[in-house]
Amino acid sequence: MKRIAIFGATGYTGFELIRMLLSHPGVRISALTSEQYSELPLAEAFPPFKGRLEGVSFGKMEKLLGADFDVAFLALPHTLSSSAAGPLIGRGVAVVDLSADFRFRSIPVYESVYGVAHKNAALASEAVYGLPEVYREKIRKTRLTAVPGCFPTSVILGLRPLAAEGAIDLGGIVADCKTGVSGGGRGPKLGFHFPEVDEGIRAYGLPRHRHNPEMDQELSLAAGRDVAITFVPHLVPMVRGIHATCYATLAPGKTAADVEAAYRKAYAGEQFVRLLPPGLLPSTKDVRGSNFCDIAWRVDEKTRRVIACSVIDNLVKGASGAAVQCFNLMCGFPEEEGLRNMPLFP
Repeated sequence: MKRIAIFGATGYTGFELIRMLLSHPGVRISALTSEQYSELPLAEAFPPFKGRLEGVSFGKMEKLLGADFDVAFLALPHTLSSSAAGPLIGRGVAVVDLSADFRFRSIPVYESVYGVAHKNAALASEAVYGLPEVYREKIRKTRLTAVPGCFPTSVILGLRPLAAEGAIDLGGIVADCKTGVSGGGRGPKLGFHFPEVDEGIRAYGLPRHRHNPEMDQELSLAAGRDVAITFVPHLVPMVRGIHATCYATLAPGKTAADVEAAYRKAYAGEQFVRLLPPGLLPSTKDVRGSNFCDIAWRVDEKTRRVIACSVIDNLVKGASGAAVQCFNLMCGFPEEEGLRNMPLFP
């Protein structure tokens, strides 16, 4: 039985972690932190989980950083996890970080993207990028996993097999992504306010969203050479979900059969990546509340364009579900433990 602490537990990703871990037979939630809600009674801070969290320590991060637990999930704002992770790992606690603090192979890139000096560059070199479909064996052996961003998860899963197998030209790749408003977090922001979002759609984060370098990093590693893609996110009036439509050009001599072979090779046996049959295209509705990534593709023979569609729930496969999947690998549990819920429909 692993004792779990969730730092930043009252954000959307924190709530998702609780929801999934309460169904995990190998876990006991021991501590939950919140800077904003720590003065509230536990049942008021976590109303969806009334009656399920008795005996759990609750308070601010500083108070609980030294509490007794085996694994810490850091659902903290970017730049804060790098301070918390060091002391935790130093006393033998395994860490699954959901922020961006340990995702980048290059500290200068991280610092340029987030505009801060990294607080623990030495520890960052030990982190494993938390995409089990790519780094499963490394995740099993690490004490620090860095869960990918939600947009990078959808785009990398959609494009990496093609880049790795040389099926596409690595120049001119475009990822056009639509996301629900929960990706902006639980704190009120005007641009994510319901009257501002409903009945509209808008692009944001142009020309270089902070998730762009993360995509470039992983696609470059897959291809064995530098890759820089164009990424355009759009905010749409729904709560959950990301739909990534990715455009690339077939490499010389490659065909639609090579594209299919690349996907089949990459995801054979993967239980959370579902390759859709011909005739079906993915919808965010089909993965809502689940840890699935659904992928479909088409090849336009006339233009030699490959169009790959990848959908995830941004709060699950794009964040907390991936974190639990990584935790299972790190701790020797079946990879699907706590993640067996099917999508919510309608």
